[in-house]
Parts: sequence; structure tokens; C-alpha cells
Amino acid sequence: MEEYNYILFLAIILLSTKILGLVTKKLKLPQVVGALCAGVILGPAVLNVVGETEFISDLSELGVIVLMFTAGLQTDISDLKKTGKASFIIALLGVIVPLLGGFGLAAAFGVGKGENLSSSLTLQHIFIGIVLTATSVSITVETLKELGKLSTRAGNAILGAAIIDDILGIIALTLITSLADTSVSVVTVLLKILAFFVVAIGCTVAYHIVFTKWRKRDKKDLRRHVIVTFVFCLGMSYIAEFFGVADITGSFVAGLAISQAKDVAYISNRFETLSYMLLSPIFFASIGLNMGHISMDSKMVIFTILLLVVAVITKIIGCGLGAKVCKYTNKESVQIAMGMISRGEVALIVAAKGQKLGLMSDAVFAPIVIMVVATTIITPIFLKIVFKDSNDEIVETEVLKGKSQFEEYERETQEALLKNENSDN
Repeated sequence: MEEYNYILFLAIILLSTKILGLVTKKLKLPQVVGALCAGVILGPAVLNVVGETEFISDLSELGVIVLMFTAGLQTDISDLKKTGKASFIIALLGVIVPLLGGFGLAAAFGVGKGENLSSSLTLQHIFIGIVLTATSVSITVETLKELGKLSTRAGNAILGAAIIDDILGIIALTLITSLADTSVSVVTVLLKILAFFVVAIGCTVAYHIVFTKWRKRDKKDLRRHVIVTFVFCLGMSYIAEFFGVADITGSFVAGLAISQAKDVAYISNRFETLSYMLLSPIFFASIGLNMGHISMDSKMVIFTILLLVVAVITKIIGCGLGAKVCKYTNKESVQIAMGMISRGEVALIVAAKGQKLGLMSDAVFAPIVIMVVATTIITPIFLKIVFKDSNDEIVETEVLKGKSQFEEYERETQEALLKNENSDN
């Protein structure tokens, strides 16, 4: 029966994430906090009733791909263009400051000293800083969607900065791994990153040419359009990984490419249903499941606490300063800074890579996991606080109005489908 354990695990995850999501909602916190806590409680850190299987890991990866795809679908490209320069500056400072902070903390504690690792002590310390540069925008996206703030100036700046942050993080990771592993060519990887964006533009143009012609021929069933867009999303994610770029960057670019389509509201709604029902709960719970049973001495406990403090403060200083340089208001600067705190799966992937290359010891991996889970949990809470303002009622009215308009659009679409089916019969 062990081969069927994943079925039971899925049932437990879905039920627990929804229950704890409702609890956090009652406490006026984003429901994603409940899903994250569910993973921690169910995993090895507390009850140890659910394990991180390969199937759950794959589903969680698909979950973040779909989450970022829907974020791209709901992004206003014109607003994103306006924040392009600002997003780059925010991302750049949001990488430099945490990198210096992480390096300084690791050097002060002598992390890695005495460990039998293949890399030098300096490289190990630099690598800790690189782990802190990561940003997991998926947590922020889910929270901003829940708050109805995804399309604000701050929301668009966070999205743009997070994408650029990923690219800068990949470049930094490439540089450090090339120093630790002579088989990696820095120039080759940088050329691959550039090649991805060239190919992405080409794929987007080809998609619109083919899809536009096909759409004119087939107007009966919009469900086929959803399938084709999903194929495009997965294809772009795969292409991104092929070129050494994060798959979530590929899926976000795919969403942006379709965001101006006529049927984008219908398509987005279908992906929202898939994400809410299955993929998002699994993804958020899997972050907590990665937190295993941890035992540390007093020195590592202090290091873990300071690592969390440095992780939070350096992102606030770096991204907040970048936002102020770009002439965002004080309130928007704080909102942007808070939205960039979460490290999520990105930092875990980077840390795992460092472990394999001898850039980080097993003893340091535990504090990294705690830092990742902690920043992922506190980010939605901070966002809830900094985005709360006197305009909440106005925003809620606009959201309800948009929902009503979409329901009317969907009703008309379904009536048209039924009419076409009847005429065919």
C-alpha cells in the first residue's frame, strides 16, 4: 500500500491547508499563512505525518509555475513598462545589500570553519550571502491577489524587481559556482540567459501569429484556448530551465505574453480554479514539509536568529532604498521592501545547489531552511499591515464590481457555447 501513500498525503494536505487557511482568515491574516503553517505542522518538524515525496515535489513545482503564470496574465504590461528602470534599481540594491550582509555574518561566525568541504572558506561565506539575495515572489503574488493590490504601483514594481532579482541571482550563483567548479563556464551561462530572452520573444511572436489565426477559425469552445495557453506556459517554463533560467521566470513571461488577449479573463479564471483547488495548497505546504527535524548547538541557534534578522533587514534596506531613489513615496517604498523579503523555494534551490558543490555544510543548511520558512510566513503578515489603508473599502468595491462584470461575461460565454452546441445538433 505504500505506493498509494501519496493519495492520502494529498488529502491531508488539502484538508489541513484549507482548515488553517480559514483560521488565519478569521485572525485577519492572509490564508497563505495557514497553508505554510500546515506544511510545517504536518512535516518532519512537528507531527511527521506527511513526507515530501517526489510526486508532491513535482506537483508543488507545477503549482508555482501556474501561480506565476496567472500573475503574468493579471499584470498590466503598460504599468510594468513604467516600472522597468525602477524595478532594475530596486532589484540591484536588493541583491547587493543582502549579499554583503550574509557574507559579513558568515565571516563573523566563521561558518564552515573545520568542515571538510572542497571550496575555500571565503567562497562559503560569499555563498551564504548569495542565498540571501534570492526572492520568492510567488508568496507575495498570492498575498497581493488576496488583498486586491497586485495591480498597484507597488505591486507592479515588486513583480518587475523580483523577475530581475532572479536573473541577478542566477548570475551571482553562476559566478560563485564557476569558481568552485571549473567545469562551469561563466561566459557560456551568461550567453544562455541572453539567449532565453531572445527565444522567448520569438516564441511569443510565433504564438500570437498561430493562435490568432486558429482563434478566428474556432470560436465555439474557449476551453480549447485554455489548453493551448497552458501548453504555451509549460513550454516557456521548460525553455527557461533549458537555458539555465528559473522555470517560474518562463511561466511569468508566458503570462505576460497572453495578458493582452481578448479572452484573458476567461483563461485566468480557469487557471485560478486549478490553482486554488489543488496546486497552490500543495506548493505552499511543501515549503513547510522541507523543514525537517533540526538539532543545533547554542552557536548555531544564535547564528540562525541573526541570519533571519539580517535576511529581513537587508532586503528592507536594499529594496526600500532603491524604491526611494526611484521616487516612490515612503509608503510605497515600505510596501515594495516588505514584498521582497520572502525567500521561499528560490533560496532552497540555491542552497541545495551549494550543498552539492561543497559550498555549504549540512550544519548551515538547517538555519537556511528555518530562515526561508520564517521569511515566507512573515512576509504575508507584513504585507497585510503595510497595504492596509483608508481606501480598503473602495478597493473592495472595485473588486466586487470587476467580479460581477466577469461573471456576466462568463454567463454570456456559456450561453453562446450552449447555443452553438444546439445548432450543431
